[in-house]
Amino acid sequence: MKLLKSFLLLAAILTLSNCKKSSSETNISKEIKTEQHTDAAGFSYETVTNDPTGLRLYTLDNGLKVYLAKNEEEPKIQTLIAVKAGSTYDPADNTGLAHYLEHMVFKGTDEIGTLDFEKEKELIKQISDLYEEHKAESDPEKKKEIYKKIDEVSQEASKLSVANEYDKMLNSLGAEGTNAFTSNEQTVYVNKIPTNELDKWLTVESERFSQLVLRLFHTELEAVYEEFNRGQDSDGRKQYYAVLEGLYPNHPYGTQTTIGKSEHLKNPSMEAINAYFDKYYVPNNMAVILVGDLDFDSTIKKVNNAFGGFKSKEVSHPEFPEEPAITSPIKKEVYGPTAESIYVAFRAGGYGTKEETMVTLIDYLLANSQAGLIDLNLNQKQKVQNASSFTNFDNDYGFHLLYGTPKQGQTLDEVKELLLGEIEKIKRGEFDDWLIDAVVNDLKLNRVRQFENASATAYEYLDAFVHFTDWKDRLTMLDEMKRISKQDVIDFAKKHYGNNYVEVHKIKGEDKNIVKVENPEITPVELNRDKESEFIKRFKKMEAPALQPKFVDYKSAIKTTKTANGIPVSYIENETNDLFDLSIILDMGSDNDKKLSLAAGYLDYLGTDKYSPEDLKKEFYKLGISYSVNSSSDITRIGISGLKENLDQGLVLLEHLCQNALADQDTYNKYVDQIAKGRADGKTQKGNIMWNGLLNYGKYGENSRLRNIYTIEELKAINPQELVNIIKDLVNYKQRVFYYGKDIKTAVASLDKNHLINEELKAYPEKTSYIEKETGGNVYFVDYDMVQSEMLFLAKGSEFDPKKLAASSLFNTYFGSGLSSIVFQEIRESKSLAYSAFSQYSNAKETGKSNYLYAYIGTQANKMPEAVDAMMELMTNMPEAEQQFNQAKEATLKKIAADRITKANIFWSYEKLEKRGIDYDNREEMYNAIKGMTLADLKTFFDENIKGENYNVLVIGNKKDVNMKALSKLGVVKEMDIDYLFNYEKKNENVKL
Repeated sequence: MKLLKSFLLLAAILTLSNCKKSSSETNISKEIKTEQHTDAAGFSYETVTNDPTGLRLYTLDNGLKVYLAKNEEEPKIQTLIAVKAGSTYDPADNTGLAHYLEHMVFKGTDEIGTLDFEKEKELIKQISDLYEEHKAESDPEKKKEIYKKIDEVSQEASKLSVANEYDKMLNSLGAEGTNAFTSNEQTVYVNKIPTNELDKWLTVESERFSQLVLRLFHTELEAVYEEFNRGQDSDGRKQYYAVLEGLYPNHPYGTQTTIGKSEHLKNPSMEAINAYFDKYYVPNNMAVILVGDLDFDSTIKKVNNAFGGFKSKEVSHPEFPEEPAITSPIKKEVYGPTAESIYVAFRAGGYGTKEETMVTLIDYLLANSQAGLIDLNLNQKQKVQNASSFTNFDNDYGFHLLYGTPKQGQTLDEVKELLLGEIEKIKRGEFDDWLIDAVVNDLKLNRVRQFENASATAYEYLDAFVHFTDWKDRLTMLDEMKRISKQDVIDFAKKHYGNNYVEVHKIKGEDKNIVKVENPEITPVELNRDKESEFIKRFKKMEAPALQPKFVDYKSAIKTTKTANGIPVSYIENETNDLFDLSIILDMGSDNDKKLSLAAGYLDYLGTDKYSPEDLKKEFYKLGISYSVNSSSDITRIGISGLKENLDQGLVLLEHLCQNALADQDTYNKYVDQIAKGRADGKTQKGNIMWNGLLNYGKYGENSRLRNIYTIEELKAINPQELVNIIKDLVNYKQRVFYYGKDIKTAVASLDKNHLINEELKAYPEKTSYIEKETGGNVYFVDYDMVQSEMLFLAKGSEFDPKKLAASSLFNTYFGSGLSSIVFQEIRESKSLAYSAFSQYSNAKETGKSNYLYAYIGTQANKMPEAVDAMMELMTNMPEAEQQFNQAKEATLKKIAADRITKANIFWSYEKLEKRGIDYDNREEMYNAIKGMTLADLKTFFDENIKGENYNVLVIGNKKDVNMKALSKLGVVKEMDIDYLFNYEKKNENVKL
């Protein structure tokens, strides 16, 4: 799929011929200019005329930028607090600093997270001095002695701190997505809060950014190093870094990474981190972005009260010498266990430049997931395994990157030449004259769809702020693109796309640059979860306006009708715009006929008696219609979406394809080759091995849906006409329709005219059933070349019971999920034993199926035994912390209260409930049940559903590093062959006992 960027995130549609432009596009195309205003309280702000987002941009007296926009779809506010400084600002001898600082901003201040700051700060100063001594010392043994002192003092300091108070407070608000991220030129802190909690959120955040306190420093440092290890295990990240090194050999974009160098992470300077905070975390270098259900006038007053007292400072942003031109191809190679691929990247101008506009247009002419040159000439014709392109733009530079993976027997150089060949077609003007208009109109509606979403809109404001860009210029960018002619594109491509590229070959093999480190001896720090700072005590006394939950009456929300030939139609009106989504649903899938998904995939490469495969894609794209035929295990959906006025033409095309597709043996042979290569590539992906191969084997053993596949030889023996006949025959089975859009009568009339069915429809074939096995006593291990190791404890629970939904939801919040959960605190915060650790009680998705208990650890292999002991202790004896329970309970209730199911999601959420045997909005029951729960109730749930469970243990790691003897204590270790896991070979002797 195409990687969508920035405001180009969502697939939306606009017709090019025989239709009117939508009102949304017309509004965007009107004159756009910036206007100045003053509200009743005297606050000045800017707006942009005809801005579909309705942004008010304020600048406080201290220079803080405040972006406010209203979106009332749900009673929530997407919040972003942005600092215009990131890893590009890191000193060359102290890389990773900005990112590590981001972690530390969660640790509190002189008021948040402390029991006695006067005593604590003295110990923190000692730790800081020791780190300076540690950094300056070159003798390894002396460094170890200093580190021991750091550990000793840190342990004492932790007795005066309270871990995760910030997370606990935000969790108690019902906040979602609490996190942060750092990139080249920004560090951004993220929350989505219920709208009634704005005052309390501002109270916490204004305190949070008022001062930096580097408490619990050395344990968090280990977490960051685990994150570094995760990067070492990501071949894609290594390949991406190599691209940047080639494009920017003299600029921090290429000379240093956000995570930083290993030697810098292991030799940090607390003094340097404090200096960075003092220099860049100042109001005139920051922005507060709030998009959601808010009142403009009252909100800006509250933001000013919270942040208006911060003192501004003069801020200088680093400038770097201009990179010399690339005059000949630069080739780099990276190694790792995953499948081979190639990146080809061209340097471009930065964000907001004219080059950004032109390169973005060319990018979508090449790859738009439907009718781009790469889409049609390489993917559609199956000349490569897959290929696409994407762009990225920062302040100083951007780039355009083409990527591809080879077919079996194809070299990376051959893929590169095919990719460059599509660039040459742009330079020669070998693309349809209508394609530029099609791309621009498609992107305009993408933007309209995006601006309906509060979070997506907030991130658009973020980009404009970080990149020093006027909002007006972002709104007019597509209008500027509309004025670009075909000759302009040709001239630009000839000038900017030549031998000036960087190519990075990802080669399957051992990476000899991996950095491995000793496991430092860290004394677990005190969490003090039963204690509180004075700040949080005051915070709890603050009252917020009540927010009442709203539940869906599905029977009235989902309306029904029928087509003339009796097909039931469920529909929900789109009250927002003129876009539609229509799905013909068959309640059968690959469990009924495992050739169904094979046929659906094959159809994507076929043409008809009227259109070639490429011409068919073009016809859909001209109409601005997206179509799909997808089959999962239990459902098949034939769907189209786009602008309502083109529904009929789109349905005509879709029905024509389904009933007139032409089987082609050569196309099918390539399709089978692609499946074979996809399987081979999938075997190299550790995420696929863990979360598909091992997980399915842990649940089902040999008889699983994952393993019930055709061998490649069996696939080759299938007559492709049989697959086409399966598609044509779908119309003869029982079916139903869901429509989201306006004018249901017109939609039904189009179905009556175009979707012709027999009077008697066939029943579905019988499903294949898969039996869930009992868990316990087994350790399934896969040997994989990686720095970290990953482990999943899997226990089969009782059969799905809707009465457990409330307790399990509260349990997950309190115990296993999130930054302030018991598991995260104990394993990462206190003991530094893992970067990622969680536990979850997962309820089955349908009646008759079993619930499952999961416990996951991702850590260095040499930490695994200790991490396992820590996790198993928690899974046996749940810590009982009354205050933390109350916060988790409050969080769970507030999230339900702020949750809104709207638009098409009403139908799809009801579909999920029906599979569980529920025909009403059960969130009301859950809400009322949770309100009455006590910690004793949660303990009872733990004792009945968690404690004493029998686990299958799924492990992936490097056998040379993993302590296999320790694993054997958990059960019988079976080293699994990957082909056997996925049933890519039939021989059972591939299992090594």
